[in-house]
Order: sequence, then C-alpha cells, then structure tokens
Amino acid sequence: MTVTNETPSLLLERLLEVMAQLRGPNGCPWDKKQTHQSLTPHLLEETYEVLAAIEQQDVTHLSEELGDLLLQIVFHAQIGKEAGSFQISDVISQLIHKLVRRHPHVFGEEKVEHPEEALSRWEKIKAAEKQDSESVLESIPTQLPALARAYRIGSKVGRLGFDWEKPADVIEKINEEIQELQQEISNESQA
Repeated sequence: MTVTNETPSLLLERLLEVMAQLRGPNGCPWDKKQTHQSLTPHLLEETYEVLAAIEQQDVTHLSEELGDLLLQIVFHAQIGKEAGSFQISDVISQLIHKLVRRHPHVFGEEKVEHPEEALSRWEKIKAAEKQDSESVLESIPTQLPALARAYRIGSKVGRLGFDWEKPADVIEKINEEIQELQQEISNESQA
C-alpha cells in the first residue's frame, strides 16, 4: 500500500485538477462525452466492488476501490460544475451540514448512550427534514435490487412499529387498515 505525506486537501485539489483536465479541451474523448446518466452503471459497479472488498476483508483492495468510487463522485461533481448546477464544494458542504445537524449528541447538547439511540435520533431528524414527503418509503431508491429494496422497506417500517411477532398480529393490523378504508369510503373522502 502506498502512503503519501501530502495532505488530503492538497490531494483532493490535485484530483479535481486532473478531472478538469480530463474533461477539458485537450482531454480524453471518452471522459468528455460522459454524462450523469452514462456514468450510472459505472457508479453502481464501483459501489459493488467496494462492497466486495469489504466482504473479503481486503483493506488494500478496499482502499483502491474506494478511490474508484471517489472518482465517480468527482466525475459527477465536474459535470455539475460544467453545467453550472453544483460543484464538489457544494457536495462537501451539504454533507458536513447534514452530519452536524443529524448528530446533536456529538455537536450539541443531547446525549445518547447506545448506537440504537443514535440511529433512532438520526431517523427522527431525517423524517423532520423530509416533512413534505408523502411517504416514509419515498427515500428508498427504486433502483435498488429487489432483495435490498425489500430489506430497506422492512427495516424502515419496522422502526416505525410495523413489525409483528405473530402472523395473527399482521391479520389484526390488516383488518384495522380495512376498517379505516371503509370509514373513508363511507365518508366519501377522496383522500
């Protein structure tokens, strides 16, 4: 594994310069023609390669694959910069604000003792931020593989109390929902 003495900020600056050059007038024809949409399969592939390295517990490979994933992020940020819609500083700034906002037990006065409490607090803050959302499931990407999507849906609704020990409890909940629907129909409610 290569170790460098350069600071992360200098290395990031250099990476951004390299990407700008790759997409610049004398850059690489393939890189210059890429769009957010054309890079989507590469972003997904690099993500899976990171997951494979983690599963294999190969830290050298993980470091390399994280670099490939970072390339995708920098690539998208460069395209955003060229379009005038956003740039890497926006991505980083938004991330910093989100991390500070969703960790009041670290950056504020709140206290939590257990990881579960921290996750619960994160979810509550996230839900409050997304108040305009019609459904708690909207944030789950439809592009996820079916099993991963099902797991995320189950996990999310489980944290909201939609998780039962026995099949009879599920039937009871379904009947409750049917009664609510019948009441709305009786009231001729369009909602």
